[in-house]
Amino acid sequence: MIKDNQKTFNRIHVVIDGCLLALSYVVSYYLRFYSPLRSLIKWDPNAWFYTLPEYSRILFFLIPGYLIIYYLCNLYTPKRVQSKRVSLWNIIKANFLGTFYFTFILYLVKESNYSRYMIFIFFIVNIIFDTGFRAILAYFLKAARKKGYNLKHIVLVGYSRAAEEYIDRILVNPQWGYYIHGILDDNMERGTLYKNIKVIGSIDNLMEILPQNKLDEIAITLSIDEYSKLGRIVGICEKSGVHTKFIPDYQNFFPTVPYTEDLDGLPVINIRNVPLSNTFNRVIKRAVDLFGCICALIIFAIPMITVAIIIKATSPGPVIFCQVRIGRHNKEFKMYKFRSMEVQTESKEKKAWTTFNDPRVTKIGKLIRKTSIDELPQLFNVLRGEMSLVGPRPERPFFVDKFKEEIPRYMIKHQVQPGMTGWAQIKGFRGDTSIRKRIECDLYYIENWTFALDFKILFLTVFNGFINKNAY
Repeated sequence: MIKDNQKTFNRIHVVIDGCLLALSYVVSYYLRFYSPLRSLIKWDPNAWFYTLPEYSRILFFLIPGYLIIYYLCNLYTPKRVQSKRVSLWNIIKANFLGTFYFTFILYLVKESNYSRYMIFIFFIVNIIFDTGFRAILAYFLKAARKKGYNLKHIVLVGYSRAAEEYIDRILVNPQWGYYIHGILDDNMERGTLYKNIKVIGSIDNLMEILPQNKLDEIAITLSIDEYSKLGRIVGICEKSGVHTKFIPDYQNFFPTVPYTEDLDGLPVINIRNVPLSNTFNRVIKRAVDLFGCICALIIFAIPMITVAIIIKATSPGPVIFCQVRIGRHNKEFKMYKFRSMEVQTESKEKKAWTTFNDPRVTKIGKLIRKTSIDELPQLFNVLRGEMSLVGPRPERPFFVDKFKEEIPRYMIKHQVQPGMTGWAQIKGFRGDTSIRKRIECDLYYIENWTFALDFKILFLTVFNGFINKNAY
């Protein structure tokens, strides 16, 4: 059973990490003092330096400290469903803390003859060794689980939509190594199947199953109508000592993945996670917007002036087209674009959607819309703080009023600043495409925002997003 082997596995893991730390240290020493790297840092080969045994004495303090830091940074927690990005971040974070610990030890012993380059090289080498080892380990563990080894045995308590979705995810991810023995439910008939997973009895059968000590986990997947049984089930599971999970059945009225916070010991479920509701995140994002916007205005100044001259020379009317859009907190603002269509009355313009071969589009308009050059004046909206470089695209008031009645969760996009480009746009959902798909992309962005995601969107916009077949 997994619960019997996990402690042994962790002990072996700790020993291997200790060996890797020592190996990284030795490799770093040779890279610093005996490799071609010496010339890159302008080091005098005749200069005096400690021998390897003298350098290695600090490992008696370094290795135990690093292993404790690894533990605190969750490097020894089960990683069956942990993403590679989270795992890499934990490794980097642990090594950052380890570097501070390394420096602190040197300060305590008043050692000033250790090479700072050596410490930096050790930081890099150790991250590479840690990442490589854990990637290899993960590969072999996943391969073993796919073949039926190293499985975690579980039983579901309660048949619900949550139970079905839990089963779906486990079945399409055999590398997680979960084996479902069956479902216990009071309402479904014994023998009922869902994707070959049987209902094997009622909830009362828990009293017979748990004493056998053959399960690694119990997953409570009760339907919301049966939550009155939750306390009794948790009590039974806790008494047996088996690890217990609770998968709430809230999908019908919580249309997202919520997160919990601790309110002085009281767990509070937030229906929607919006990272940009954090003031620090918004301030940093705004700083990045201003820097990126100023750089873009400098880079695109000549193309923008050229386009403005061509528009003025080929079509009567203003160069810049102002259109009312809905921004953050449902506030209206005027969004700027290069005019790509013939001048229209306001009543026609605000209700019309641009379609394929739209006769209102000018000749230069077709080009600048296809290449998204018409969007460049929105850099001034970014400067004014009305938009961001990346975010959900803002829509006109008429369509906002229409879509909010037709599409669930449509208005959630207004919890963040609208953007010049977004996750939906690089996925191809712009112009006359599915609004529902566009909103799904916007919600993904809102709930999963990181600076890395912003930079990814900007990168893909530059290489994939400027020319788009759906931009009419």
